[in-house]
Amino acid sequence: MMAELPVFVIKFLEIAALFFIFLLGILVLSIIVLYVIDKSQTAHAVRHNFPVIGRFRYFFEELGEFFRQYFFAMDREELPFNRAERSWVYRAAKDLDNTIAFGSTRDLRPTGTVLFVNCPFPTLDRDAAPTSDVTIGPYCSHPYTTDSIFNISGMSYGAISKPAVLALSNGARMAGCWMNTGEGGLSPYHLEGGADIVFQIGTAKYGVRDEQGNLSDEKLREVAAHEQVKMFELKLSQGAKPGKGGILPGEKVTREISEIRGIPIGSDSISPNRHPEIDSADDLLDVIEHIRKVTGKPVGFKAVIGAYGWMDNLLEAVNKRGIENAPDFITIDSADGGTGAAPMSLMDYMGLPIEESLPLVIDRLKMHGLRDRIKVITSGKLITPAEVAWAFAVGADFAVSARGFMFSLGCIQALQCNKNTCPTGITTHNKKLQAGLDPVIKAERVKNYAQNMAHEVGVIAHSCGVHEPRQLRRFHARMVRPDGRSIPLDELYPEPETT
Repeated sequence: MMAELPVFVIKFLEIAALFFIFLLGILVLSIIVLYVIDKSQTAHAVRHNFPVIGRFRYFFEELGEFFRQYFFAMDREELPFNRAERSWVYRAAKDLDNTIAFGSTRDLRPTGTVLFVNCPFPTLDRDAAPTSDVTIGPYCSHPYTTDSIFNISGMSYGAISKPAVLALSNGARMAGCWMNTGEGGLSPYHLEGGADIVFQIGTAKYGVRDEQGNLSDEKLREVAAHEQVKMFELKLSQGAKPGKGGILPGEKVTREISEIRGIPIGSDSISPNRHPEIDSADDLLDVIEHIRKVTGKPVGFKAVIGAYGWMDNLLEAVNKRGIENAPDFITIDSADGGTGAAPMSLMDYMGLPIEESLPLVIDRLKMHGLRDRIKVITSGKLITPAEVAWAFAVGADFAVSARGFMFSLGCIQALQCNKNTCPTGITTHNKKLQAGLDPVIKAERVKNYAQNMAHEVGVIAHSCGVHEPRQLRRFHARMVRPDGRSIPLDELYPEPETT
């Protein structure tokens, strides 16, 4: 049979056989080398006791995240965001039909479940009102007035990529909402998209720092000179890492990012864990007033609420100084907020969730007679209409989200934000991975997400019998208690007496 085959075929088979034997030899030699390495080391018990095969443990750990997300986790089981939540955002971003059939898969029995109270005579479409305007910073030279209820929370250029920033800024402009820069400074791409900008001043003061790392009045004026920059937010703390500054791995610090931030290329960007010049409520008010005078624009602060006695000290100090000296807004972040990188000890255990901290802050503002003066922005896992409607019912003026808008860009919750390997191009500076993120297409999805969010929050408001979301009140929602019964939010969080 072999003799009947052409000579070149026989030669090819001989070469293929030799090549196979060579590969087999390499494989056997590699296994022997790995066996010797694993058996002789004692740092990893599994690899020592089960040489070679024990290495598959790490491979299966990596695969585990993938299989849980796509095959084993139920629609409402997964954390930090389950499949049902992500699917709503994806469909809203693509402007697809978001109705469902047959019945809800949401369990209404667990403690803490929020239920909205429908009105027997809901608001007719013809009676629905546009969302009301809110003015922030009435004592500033340049106050900011907007009717937007849902906006983009802080995500730094550096933590997210150039095409992601462009898509967010363009999408925000089209949707009529604002975009927060995050603590990484103002990039050309924030401005290029044309959105209203909230400039965040982190503890490292990137973008507005001098050579010693102190706040620079000259650079504050340069930033404020941009008409798109509407407000300044002084970041005290962030939901995923209260007590810890921003963390940007050195592999993500490119030449451009180093120039914007004022740090060396390739070095880890580690912000201080607080502003060293702010030691008290009075110091905080002094810094806020200074920034406001230099820029002429509204200034507030962002904080996770943990200990809260200082809030009373702050608001008492405001009333002593006069309400014109108050922060123009407070952004309250939830303990379950997100980030690109944070210690697990802080992410899992530090701070109060927004369900507890938002009503606490609202009530303290009312107690001190400052609720109308100081506007409240809230964030922390508010990515679906019910969560945003809850925030307005409790008393917020605005809601913001970062991860919700990341999902609108195509984020698949791959949990690789702290690396330079994001498969969707959102949190990486790898040009090959960024190529899949078209900022023009994604900007449209950002716009759709923001607009569909506003629409469906309005649907909830109309079902409750009010004309627009900012008319929602605590009695419009109830919360399930441990005995299985629900009580109104105005009983759970009773209105305080004002001073």
